[in-house]
Amino acid sequence: MRPIQMVDLKTEYQRLKTDIDTAVINVIDSAAFINGKPVQEFSKALSSYLDVKHVIPCANGTDALQIAMMALGLKPGDEVITPSFTYIATTEVVALLNLKPVFVEVDKQTFNIDVESLRKAITPKTKAIVPVHLYGQTCDMEAVMQVAKEYNLAVIEDNAQSIGGDYYFSDGSVKKAGTIGTIGTTSFYPAKNLGAYGDGGAIFTNDDALAQRIMMTANHGQSKRYYHDVVGCNSRLDTIQAAILNIRLQHLDANINARIKVADFYDAAFKGHAIIQSPFRAKNNRHVFHQYTLILNSDKIGLRDGLSAYLSEKKIPNMIYYPVPGHRQKMFESFGTKGVDLPVTDWLTERVISLPIHPEMDNEQLEFITENVLGYFK
Repeated sequence: MRPIQMVDLKTEYQRLKTDIDTAVINVIDSAAFINGKPVQEFSKALSSYLDVKHVIPCANGTDALQIAMMALGLKPGDEVITPSFTYIATTEVVALLNLKPVFVEVDKQTFNIDVESLRKAITPKTKAIVPVHLYGQTCDMEAVMQVAKEYNLAVIEDNAQSIGGDYYFSDGSVKKAGTIGTIGTTSFYPAKNLGAYGDGGAIFTNDDALAQRIMMTANHGQSKRYYHDVVGCNSRLDTIQAAILNIRLQHLDANINARIKVADFYDAAFKGHAIIQSPFRAKNNRHVFHQYTLILNSDKIGLRDGLSAYLSEKKIPNMIYYPVPGHRQKMFESFGTKGVDLPVTDWLTERVISLPIHPEMDNEQLEFITENVLGYFK
């Protein structure tokens, strides 16, 4: 059996080696290392794939979130609502811009923002909502957008983990995750479903004026060279990374289908188990399985950590995303988070564990993983 990897980028590279090597060499031969032709080509290709008017590449997913908030003109003290159960980057940029993060609850099944908790958190100071499409599943965006419309709030979709996902509206229409809100953001961190071989990110919008402001913000606030209209930053996608992403984008749907096939195998193996709860798949979206995250539905202390250690001993990679939610992070104490009560989030952070999932997995590996997970509970 091949060694099991949490994410097997090396095997995928070997499969795409000829195309990727050629693309990288072409960039080096051109010497157009900054804002070279592949950057524009990738922006256009991703715009077409997502069916969104504007894709503005940037340096990483964290920058994408920061630039989105800057471009919206949010001011210090404005409140931004976001789930606590997410990677720190989502809320870190809120604090960085002197905005106020307001943490809300997530749904116990989908791990995504709970709409009733969102509604209850709105105050006159609320200016934006950041729904996070966690682990590969799109939030209930129809409900989120309805709340945003009622209160005239901007919506910034954190789509770092769910690019390629489809959301099905009640009227039968379909949109890609990240293209529904005011702005969508994503990360091209190598382990993502669409990853570069280094850092990268992008911002999406259908609003022409907002797209122009995003582009200015990402490029030192310039309207034209040496004319700086707003305070901005320097955040751009490297040409070599864009060239690699152009290749990997062509394989995104096939890779998503392979991930779903792995998830199907896991689901079948764990079906009906008294403790192991497989990821819930909401009917209003296509889950693209950036992670395959189990809930251990038990109050036994140390059960999750015990399983993690046991799997590690068997050389089965596993991860806990995320053991400490935002409202319990020291960095946010100055925002009054000590009194925040999010029982569902706390319950989940003590019970979730993610198993390996990527397009290169084979049945031998999957059988070994599932046999050992099940064996731990015998």
